[in-house]
Amino acid sequence: MSSLKLKRLILKIFSLFSTVRAYNILVLVAAQYLAAIFIFSPTKSLSDVVFNLHLLYLVLACVFVISGGYIVNNFYDVKVDKINRPLKTGLDNYVKQETKLKLYFLLNFIGFFFGILISFRAAVFFALYIFSIWLYSHKLKKYPFIGFISATILTVLPFFAVFVYFGNFSKIIFVHASFLFLVIMVRELIKDLQNIKGAIANNYQTFPVVYGEKKTKQLSVILLVLTVFPIAILFSYPGLNYMRYYFYFALFILIFVGFYLWKSVSSNQYRRLHNTLKILLLIGVLCLIFIDTSLLIDKVINRLN
Repeated sequence: MSSLKLKRLILKIFSLFSTVRAYNILVLVAAQYLAAIFIFSPTKSLSDVVFNLHLLYLVLACVFVISGGYIVNNFYDVKVDKINRPLKTGLDNYVKQETKLKLYFLLNFIGFFFGILISFRAAVFFALYIFSIWLYSHKLKKYPFIGFISATILTVLPFFAVFVYFGNFSKIIFVHASFLFLVIMVRELIKDLQNIKGAIANNYQTFPVVYGEKKTKQLSVILLVLTVFPIAILFSYPGLNYMRYYFYFALFILIFVGFYLWKSVSSNQYRRLHNTLKILLLIGVLCLIFIDTSLLIDKVINRLN
């Protein structure tokens, strides 16, 4: 293979990784398994969770369906992204749109197939999830309120699928989910602020386009204030253990985000805030192992010994 062909192949691979947002997919997999081990099934052994075949099918179904979702979202947003993310769009264009659409249908088929391997209900769930992602990418994201709310729901649904699978409906899980829901909604609003130029140019009626930047910031600050309530409830939970330090850290970061957001005016400033919340959520995923250190000792350290 010539060096030119090798270079093009590498660029196409990077293009596909960029299109399906491989980083987000890896974080999702880590979050699902860590949540399954330390939150949804605290009484099960490490091997029972890690080598659970149906859980593997569930995670793989999410991976393929969400990867397909990123592709269809990229397909519909190509004009918007040329304005908002010219460098990323240039990389994404190394793979033809026709090839991406074929891959989109293939990934969804594989994801649906894994859903069938789990159960009929799981197959129905993933069929509806695939349709919902397409509907969001094609229509819903262009409108205020329903756009960022539907994006938030689609983001948290994979975690909902895991905790339904384990049948763990404890109060603490719902409180934790409400915290995540609020933070992700703020992240989506900030992303809309970041992408406002492309939205205006392509007639997307997102929240900042319809109501303006000031009202978007006001709503974001209200949502940030509301995160105090689930955090306060979580602090009263004795099993939170060392993970309470993550929520202390989260409070500090969210206060910083609120103040910095109010003063922000440029796309780069909004991008920093968006990335800050992404990092905060990633740290939250990694800190799941500290939600109960006795589980860490019992499930991991004793297992290694």
